[in-house]
Order: sequence, then C-alpha cells, then structure tokens
Amino acid sequence: MNRLRTFLSLLGVMVGIFMITAVFAVVDSLEDGLKSSFNMLDDDVLFIAKWPWSFGEDYPWWKYVQRREVSISDMEMLQERLQSAETIAFQAKAMSAAEAGNSRMEGIGIVAVTQGYQDVISLDIAHGRFFAASESAAGRALAMIGHEIAMELFGRSDAIGEKLDVKGQRMEVVGVFAQQGASSISDGFDRALLIPAKFGTRIFGYGEGSSIMVKPKVGVSSAELSDDIIQQFRSVRRLRPREEDDFSINQIGMLTSILDSIFQQVEYGGWFIGIFAILVGCFSIANIMFVSVRERTRIIGVQKAIGAKSTFILMQFLFEAIALCVFGALFALLAVQAIVALVNTMDLGIALSVRPSRIIIALSVAVASGLIAGLAPARKAARMEPVEAMRTNA
Repeated sequence: MNRLRTFLSLLGVMVGIFMITAVFAVVDSLEDGLKSSFNMLDDDVLFIAKWPWSFGEDYPWWKYVQRREVSISDMEMLQERLQSAETIAFQAKAMSAAEAGNSRMEGIGIVAVTQGYQDVISLDIAHGRFFAASESAAGRALAMIGHEIAMELFGRSDAIGEKLDVKGQRMEVVGVFAQQGASSISDGFDRALLIPAKFGTRIFGYGEGSSIMVKPKVGVSSAELSDDIIQQFRSVRRLRPREEDDFSINQIGMLTSILDSIFQQVEYGGWFIGIFAILVGCFSIANIMFVSVRERTRIIGVQKAIGAKSTFILMQFLFEAIALCVFGALFALLAVQAIVALVNTMDLGIALSVRPSRIIIALSVAVASGLIAGLAPARKAARMEPVEAMRTNA
C-alpha cells in the first residue's frame, strides 16, 4: 500500500517533468532543423523581393499586392550601380515533374539562378560542377540535381552527362548535390533542380518567389548595404522622391527572430501544462510527507531526546521529499528518452534529442518541487517537542 501511495504521489511530478522535457525535445529539434537549413546562407546576405518576410501592423496588405516582382533585368541594372556588394545573384522557384527515359519524378523544386548564386549559397556538390559564366550567360540547357532525383531517375548518384526533361525541355546534368537527408522542414537540395536563369524562362515564368540576393563586400555592414540598395534600387525602379519603396529588403535574421518567438511561445505552453501537473504532484508529495511525519512522530521525539537539532529533522524530511521528486523526474526522463529513441528509429523526418541543459532544468524543477512540497511537513516535524512527540501513539 505504501509503495502504491508513493507511486501515485510521484505521478503528478512525473507527468509534469515528462510534458516539459518532451516539449523541449520537440521544440529544440525543430529549431535545430530549421536553423541548420539556414546555415547555407551567410547572415549578412540580403534578399530583395516583392514581399517582406515580416509585416508591419500599419501597412495595408493590398499595397504589397500592387508591387512589381523583381526580375533579371532589375538585378543586372542594380549590379552595375551597387558599389558595396561583393556578389549579386537572381533566383526564381517553381515546382514541376522531371522525366528521364521511362522514369518520372513529381514534386521537384526547380530553381533558376544566375551566375553568383554559388557565392551566396553554400552548395555541397558531390559530383560535377556549377555552371560556367559563359554557360549561364548563353542560357545553356544544363542542370544540377539533388541526390534523390539522381537515384530515382538514373539509379545512381554519379549522373553526370545524363539527360532529363522538364516540361518538354531537355537538359544535361553537370552536377549532383551531396545527400542531405529529409527533415520535417524540407528536403534541402535532395529534390532540387538548378538551372541557368536564362534557360529557365523556357520552362516557367518568373513571378511570385523571385528574389535578388546581395552579399556585401568585406567591411561593409548589413545596414550600410541596405541603405545603398534602397538608394540604387529606387533609381532602377525610377521611383520619385515621395513615392514609397515598391520592394522589400529581407535578411535571414528576420526569419530566425520570428522562429525564436514562435518556439518561445510553444515552450511557454509546455511550461504551462507541466507546471499544473507538477503542482498536483507537489500536493501529493506534501500529503505523503505529512503522513510520514505522523507515522514517525515517536521516532522524531527520540531523535530530539538524544540531541538531534531541529535543523537536522528539517533537513531529513526535506531531503526525503526532494529524493521522491528526483526519482519521479528520472522516471520521466527515461520515458522521454525511450520515446525519442522510438521516433528516431521510425525515420519520420525529424531527429529528436534532449539537450543536457534541458535535463539539468528538469532535475532543477524536481528539486524545487521537493523543497516546496516538503517544507511544511518538515517544519512541522522540526517544531515538535520531544516529550510530547514520544508520548504520541502514532
């Protein structure tokens, strides 16, 4: 009965610690997955596009709709005028299917890029090469493909020289990206197909999703580059002095700050649910400690009679309450680790992990819960008079 009572008392603490740690594991893993997908970009790279990545509260959405999309000609004129940029590149994206022989693959991300893209984005090329400047300028029918495309269409990763078709346009493979692996966020470059931008116009029209990427020269800050872009791009767009900008300048830091805010809110939700469960557990632990004090009243009296100080009695019961909560936390952490291992073996596109700092937080919460739950019973035991306690028939 005592074991069952102890287990039921620990259940609240176990559920609370489990909820908090599980939420931490999911949030941390998603955050790591998202931020790792941004590692291919330098923090100082700026993106010029029609839409901003974060909206202001006082800017009507319909003004963004009326803006023009950025184009290759915009990029070329800006490149001639911009003095603070080291590299400028254009990209446009679309989804399509690709065919090679009797094989067909759906849901491929087509990315049309100009020369300079390889200097802005960190490309992990396993086989072959990027497009030469002359090939990009001439709009040659060339392609770089992801590992998954190479395996599905050609059955091998080294597919250099192979031909594939997209919307009736045949192109030759000159490069294959290294395998990155699927995640809950994206497939990286595994399902991507890069083509020269001047060739890409034969496949799809450049509209929504087009952007110009600008990397600053060494020693030029993002703020200085942004000011320079605004001045020069307004000139490219022939905007009058009083006209508003018809373009947005975005940076990876804007996305990461938004993601940090979202993940923070999810963490708060985990804490909110977990704290309620822990409070229930604290009441249960306090109850079992009061029962323990009552059952051991005569023992407490004997200890005090032979010289035990009130501080010793207080610490004795506090330590017992803390130990109970720590055991509950350990069981919860073992359950979380088991679920993490199970999810990772199922290959669901997300690799879960529990950071050591989160384990420390969980154990700290358990210790704090033990202190809170055991303080009142421990003080009651410490304040007992030896004679009265020894006379009690508990």
